[in-house]
Amino acid sequence: MILDEPTRGIDVGAKFEIYTIMNELINEGLSIIMISSELGEVLGMSDRVYVMAEGAIKGELDISEATQESIMELATQ
Repeated sequence: MILDEPTRGIDVGAKFEIYTIMNELINEGLSIIMISSELGEVLGMSDRVYVMAEGAIKGELDISEATQESIMELATQ
């Protein structure tokens, strides 16, 4: 499943519900590609992060090495 900005423009309570549904789907074996410009959301919901800028993949980070700083560094290369 591909989710593009799944929580843009919604309140905190609705975000929690969406995150819960996403986690339930993952637990059922579904894979999700989430596209988000919110770094906190990316860091909180991801196992792996691909950073894209100017239409190209700039890098891949395992969640254990992904930080806001490492993501921004890749995005600005």
